Amino acid sequence: MPQQDYLPRVVDSELDELLPGVAAIAIEGAKAVGKTTTAIRRGRTIHRLDVGAQLEIAQADPERLVTGERPVLIDEWQRLPEAWDAVRRAVDADPSPGQFLLTGSATPSARPAHSGAGRIVTVRMRPMSLAERGVGRPSVSLGGLLAGSRGPISGTTDVNLELYAQEIVASGFPGIRPLVDRSLRSQLDGYVDRIVERDVPELGYAIRNPAAMKRWLTAYAASISTTASLESIRDAATAGENRKPAKQTTQPYRDVLERLWVLDPVPAWLPTRNRLSRLAAPPKHQLVDPALAARLLGLGVGALLDGREVAAASPRDGSFLGRLFESLVALSVRIYAQAAEARVMHLRTWAGEREVDLIIERDDQRVLAMEVKLGATVSDRDVRHLRWLRDEIGDDLLDAVVITTGPEAYRRSDGIGVVPAALLGP
Repeated sequence: MPQQDYLPRVVDSELDELLPGVAAIAIEGAKAVGKTTTAIRRGRTIHRLDVGAQLEIAQADPERLVTGERPVLIDEWQRLPEAWDAVRRAVDADPSPGQFLLTGSATPSARPAHSGAGRIVTVRMRPMSLAERGVGRPSVSLGGLLAGSRGPISGTTDVNLELYAQEIVASGFPGIRPLVDRSLRSQLDGYVDRIVERDVPELGYAIRNPAAMKRWLTAYAASISTTASLESIRDAATAGENRKPAKQTTQPYRDVLERLWVLDPVPAWLPTRNRLSRLAAPPKHQLVDPALAARLLGLGVGALLDGREVAAASPRDGSFLGRLFESLVALSVRIYAQAAEARVMHLRTWAGEREVDLIIERDDQRVLAMEVKLGATVSDRDVRHLRWLRDEIGDDLLDAVVITTGPEAYRRSDGIGVVPAALLGP
């Protein structure tokens, strides 16, 4: 891609920081998130293992992949798992920094003999965040919030609910975003079809009924931003069938789709250093991009804004657009948090009486708490769980904010921040 056409990514700064210090970096993530485009800008010698001729040559001589001017880029390394071990051996022999870049769109079924720990650093890449898309001009830094100073926050934006709905539908896949209307819908349909019909079999999973897998994926999409049980998702996917498929039939769906990074669940926060107890452990369901969820359910911008609902496997207060907005915010927050070397989780008590949408945890286990609200105003009721968490964990709470669709960033009198999604950046 020409330099002038490249949209900078948050991960660029991570790679620029890592390359001078580590020998090999693996950039991993779902297809079409931009891994190859980002990596090619840094590679001097490039091996494209998604090209049949280059793959055939590499199969005959895997060690050839670690020769050439550095950095050497091995694109789609999972197509030849021996490439991983070849890089590991090369780094053992010469640990000089900045030698290798690998990109991968799946965890291969034939796993490398060694994990690469201590030799190959893994960096996750996701679809574009709101800041990377150029939606608004961020005035509030997630890294700054994680610093815990609880200083003033400010900024205004004209990004409104309709624009957020458009961003949900448009997707964060760089190659798909420029498309509109039927072209956009066709590309998203093709993305799903390729996953089910080609990518899954390439990982060694024999799916006897691709239509059933697509129904399961659609039921999962309907349960986005919830903690619905996998059993309830299976039931929703097979509604009307007298004989439900066995758990052993649908369990591989989740496993293989996670290996392709199409499912991107947010894990539960289970702290060890404070007195919180009776927290639930299920992850919160998310797809790699909320646009896939909207498309699987046949919902465009108009349908979302009209409040059209879907039958989810687990009931939850609020609209489906609200759940998709939370998914969009979660995507952005995970990108910003990774840049800050923090982890993103969610909090839910066993009975569900307390929930916090996003918990961003530093290495010292102190956290930033976020609620996501599909609305422009924030009431005391909207912050009740954040106040509860502050009372429970005290100084372990670095800051607390509500992410909204409103026009202005500010701090409430109780110290809780209010930040429009378009104003949040890394």
